[in-house]
Amino acid sequence: MDLETLRQGSFGQLSQAITAWRGVADKLKALETDARDDLKAKADKANWAGANATVSRSFITKTAGEFSDAHTQAQSIHDILKDTHDELVSYKQKLEQALEHGRQKNLTVTQIPGGFTVTMLIHPDRAAKGHNVPDHSPQDAEHLRDDVERILNRATESDSTAATVLRALVDQAETGFSGAKYGDRDTAIDALRKAEEAAKLLKEKGDEMSPEEFQKLNGLLASYKNDPLFQEKFATQVGPKAMLEFWADLSSPDNPNELTRTLDRTQLNQLGEFQKNLGAVLGGATQSDSSAMRNWENDMVRLSGERYKTRGAEVYGYQIMSNLMRTGDYDGQFLTKYGNQLVATEEKMKIPGNYYQGMGQMMPKMNFIGDDDFGRDPMTGFMTALSNSPDAATQFFNTKEPQDNAQWVLKERPSFDDSPLKDGPNEALDATGKAMFAAVSGATGPDAPRSEFVEHTQEHKDAMKRSLQFLSETGNDFPAELRDDMAFAMGAHGDTVHKAMSDPLGTHGLPSDQLMEVSKQISRNKDAYAELTNQMHHAIVGDINTEKAHPEDSLDRAGRTIGFLEEARYQATNDQKDGDLTDASWKKAWAYHIVGGALTPWHPAGDAVQRGVDLITSAWLQDKQNEINDTATASHKETYESRNGELRALADLWYERNSQWAEDPAHEGYSKNHGIYSEIGASANDGNKKAEGIAGDQ
Repeated sequence: MDLETLRQGSFGQLSQAITAWRGVADKLKALETDARDDLKAKADKANWAGANATVSRSFITKTAGEFSDAHTQAQSIHDILKDTHDELVSYKQKLEQALEHGRQKNLTVTQIPGGFTVTMLIHPDRAAKGHNVPDHSPQDAEHLRDDVERILNRATESDSTAATVLRALVDQAETGFSGAKYGDRDTAIDALRKAEEAAKLLKEKGDEMSPEEFQKLNGLLASYKNDPLFQEKFATQVGPKAMLEFWADLSSPDNPNELTRTLDRTQLNQLGEFQKNLGAVLGGATQSDSSAMRNWENDMVRLSGERYKTRGAEVYGYQIMSNLMRTGDYDGQFLTKYGNQLVATEEKMKIPGNYYQGMGQMMPKMNFIGDDDFGRDPMTGFMTALSNSPDAATQFFNTKEPQDNAQWVLKERPSFDDSPLKDGPNEALDATGKAMFAAVSGATGPDAPRSEFVEHTQEHKDAMKRSLQFLSETGNDFPAELRDDMAFAMGAHGDTVHKAMSDPLGTHGLPSDQLMEVSKQISRNKDAYAELTNQMHHAIVGDINTEKAHPEDSLDRAGRTIGFLEEARYQATNDQKDGDLTDASWKKAWAYHIVGGALTPWHPAGDAVQRGVDLITSAWLQDKQNEINDTATASHKETYESRNGELRALADLWYERNSQWAEDPAHEGYSKNHGIYSEIGASANDGNKKAEGIAGDQ
């Protein structure tokens, strides 16, 4: 910005723009509120079914989000313009003060091509007679020159960086609006400059950076990992190939560089924090809709299928990138493209573990978060990313073309040991279970805040059906790591599962044979069986609380479901065809920890369910403590008799909710001290027999 532009600037048009953007932001705020509190709130509560439920609710949710992003972007533009306006007005005032100070010393500043010059205002020889011209020294002229130059440089900086920031904000969304929020120009331009600094350090120095430079880079990533402009600028400046090559070199066990030697000796935990910060930055970057990031994502998907040389081996790009997905919120479309390509590649490999373990080469440890898995199995990191992005998980598990993703990861994929230094669950399977739960529930985990849980869409229901099918088809090869996750998944769809388990004809929603097989496999572990029972208690109590049209049906369903669960447990603990497949948990005393726990957050009946569940679960636990010996086996007769306390507690709860109906003379057989126990006991026996027939134990 030159001298006269700042000195003569009125900034009237900028003030008008600020006022206009203030109006836009206020109007969009009102629209955002209406969209969220009226349109979306009604859509969330609407009892829609079929395609309308999926299309309409999804459209309304997306539209409400667009209004929110539009308001955020308008507010950011207003705030940056206002901040810039206030700075320029301040610089103009400072310029006027500097020029006035110069005039008091007989100095003036004049614009010339390419800059300005400081001269005397009135030469002493030309002063009016009797007029004394103020004295000044050469230093006074230099100080005035420096002051004016500093003011003009800062005004230029304010003006040019405002333009840079505004363009960057708009570029965050190729279409629509960006949700990036900035209250002033300084914060935004600082993020862009720090991103360029971090990218330059990583790209130019790589694993040859000094420990001090590594500390600096890690500090920048940690400080700006949630900043949208930093995320996008850093990722695109580094580029996907350089990112993959950097992590391959850094992970190499025979890396001779000072950084790796230092980290190996004293600061290995910092490498884990660096991995977390880097993943958070890259994940956030994929949320940008800029054309540069779209290209980055497409290139990363393509490059991940290639192999990269470390000093001692070759690793797949999938192995590298998936380890950087363990943290961060990755964009769903990117995860879908990446996951589809990963599965397609693995299906061609047939036995991917052979390739990922290097065919005899010494493979590097590519994961430094925790001490468990080495990070050689890319499915671990990718499944972790899906569990953090439920919408993407749902889409992944429902994808059938060009290959069936759920069939591959739940049924066909051979697993391999990626944590040779410890015993315990397989990390890839453990992560797959969490991703499966996210896919069927729409939440990041069973302990997620209740606000995360959404009404199930048809896509969630489809993912549940497909997961149930493929896991049931694994039979006794059902992964132990997925038992608790499937128990939670069945709880997330508790109403549907409860009605299917208790359906006399087996025609409700989910196939009875698949439910029996999966319930049996879950029940091979005592804790998983306890969790499944707890989840179904929630569904049963919710049903009792909400069934008002035909209360007798909820009592019948309660008994039948309990019978079904008991038969599944019996089949699990007495199936000797392939040897004793129950694990050591059945040999330990019952110490059930769920009684009095938090409400399963996805149940529509709300907090009223928990009080009833605690009573039922306490009675069930008492039954179990008296039930079976340390071999976890019992006869059918013992199985039937062991559940009496649980059934009595359920019947008592049912009577408490429906006493007026039960005492109506028109409804015989539901008396408090006899009839209800007879009814639920008979229903439980029917449930046992139905389940026994399904299991083929005639």
